[in-house]
Amino acid sequence: MNIHLDPAESTTQALTGALASCPLFAVLRWIPPQDAEDVTGILVEEGFRLIEIPLNSPDPLSSIEKLASRFGGTALIGAGTVMRPEQVSQVVQAGGRLIVMPHADLKVVRAAKDHGLACFPGVATPTEAFAALDAGADGLKVFPAEAISPAVLKAWRAVIAKEIPLMPTGGITPEAMAEWVRAGATGFGTGGNLYAPGRSLEDIRLRARAYVAAWRSIAGGCVETGRISS
Repeated sequence: MNIHLDPAESTTQALTGALASCPLFAVLRWIPPQDAEDVTGILVEEGFRLIEIPLNSPDPLSSIEKLASRFGGTALIGAGTVMRPEQVSQVVQAGGRLIVMPHADLKVVRAAKDHGLACFPGVATPTEAFAALDAGADGLKVFPAEAISPAVLKAWRAVIAKEIPLMPTGGITPEAMAEWVRAGATGFGTGGNLYAPGRSLEDIRLRARAYVAAWRSIAGGCVETGRISS
C-alpha cells in the first residue's frame, strides 16, 4: 500500500496511515547524518513508513531534520531512545513527529502528547502498559521482546484492547514475525537486524525487503482485526 502523509494532517491520522501501510519501525541506531538520507531512501522505497533515529546516535537531531524535510510526506520520522521530557521539544524543533522510548517514563509520554507527537513507550509489564496508555501513549513498544515471549504477549492481548498497537522490539527477525502476530502483535520494531553502521546499502535493501515481504505475507492471511487467524 502506498500512502502520502500530508504534513498538515494530524499526527494521529499520519500514524494510522503509516501503520496501515506497513507497521514496521526502522530503528537506525548509530547512523551518522551523512548516511541517513541514503539509508532512509532505501527503506521508504521498500515500504517502511516509520523511521526512528535514536538520540544516542551521532548528531541525531541533524538526521531527523534532514529526514523530516525530505521524507516527511511519505514516512513518519522521529526519535528513539528519548529519555527526558526536554528532548521531546528538541525533536519537535527538528521536525520529528514520533517519539519512541526504551522505558515508560510518564513525563516523557505526556510531553510527547502535549506537543502533538505520536508516542510509543517501552513496556515490559502490564502495569507499565496500562499506566503509559492512561498517560496518552498511542501504542506500546514491547521491549525487550527477547524477554517477552509470544505466549506472554497473548496474555497481554487478552486484556489490552485490540485497537492498541503492540510492537515487539528486540531481536525480531522476519522468520519470527508470524508467531508474534498470532499472539497479538500489531507490528514490530527492528534495529540491528536491519541496519548497522558500515553495512552496505544493498545489504540494507535486501534486509528491508525481507522484512516487508514477511509482513505482507502475514497480512495476506489477516482477519479484519489486523492479526492473522489462528
